[in-house]
Amino acid sequence: MDKVLQIAASGMQAQKLYIDVIANNLANVNTTGYKKMDLQFQDLLYETIREAGEPTNGLFRRPTSLELGNGVRVVATQRSFQQGLITETGNPLDIAIQGDGFLVVRLPDGRNAYTRDGSLKITADGTLVTADGYIVEPEITIPEDAQQITIRPDGQVEVLVVGEKEPIPLGQIELARFINPAGLKSLGRNLFEETVASGTPYIGLPGEEGLGELHQGFLETSNVDVVEQMVQMIEAQRAYEINSKAIKTAEDMYRVENRLR
Repeated sequence: MDKVLQIAASGMQAQKLYIDVIANNLANVNTTGYKKMDLQFQDLLYETIREAGEPTNGLFRRPTSLELGNGVRVVATQRSFQQGLITETGNPLDIAIQGDGFLVVRLPDGRNAYTRDGSLKITADGTLVTADGYIVEPEITIPEDAQQITIRPDGQVEVLVVGEKEPIPLGQIELARFINPAGLKSLGRNLFEETVASGTPYIGLPGEEGLGELHQGFLETSNVDVVEQMVQMIEAQRAYEINSKAIKTAEDMYRVENRLR
């Protein structure tokens, strides 16, 4: 009977974590460039009471085994890097990535991080940065007399300055692509970090070598489907209730056993 309690408890704990992941997805439904997370489950080791293929009587052998499971555990969280909706903002410093790739930003300690959040800003000295002030790599500086900023689909940044009729090229925004983006480490603040599992980044120009294109004046929204998350929440709640009912049933059976004694 103790096994029933352990199995049901593992199920309740797993569903509780599932609700935590769903709640985080829903909390970030309006977060720019957010990628939803899914929880993956794995059954635990089995206790084999009778092996399949064991002799039963004479030349006959057992066609199936008798196994008892020990519950469930959470094994991983998997991010979906499916494209989010692209919405127009009209802000010339907003860029959306249509397709594969991440913007490369420099953290205060010199490390690189990667993001799908293209809501860029300009510092007092004209440097192009993220909303948290992290410099976009390679570094691009906008001159003080810039009247118009143009970011082309291939990442080329140009400005039209006072007194000039032709735009001046300032630099090139590059994108990074990973062979296994699901292996990236989430840092929060819409940032990801390279890991051994993700592999080293391939850095290239937007629109080339499988990398997406940039769209100025647009932002990529979260790829969270609210209806899908609500359905998954209901499923997790029902699974939690069923596991708790298994514990209640085991408790009732204990009570009957005690009365028999």
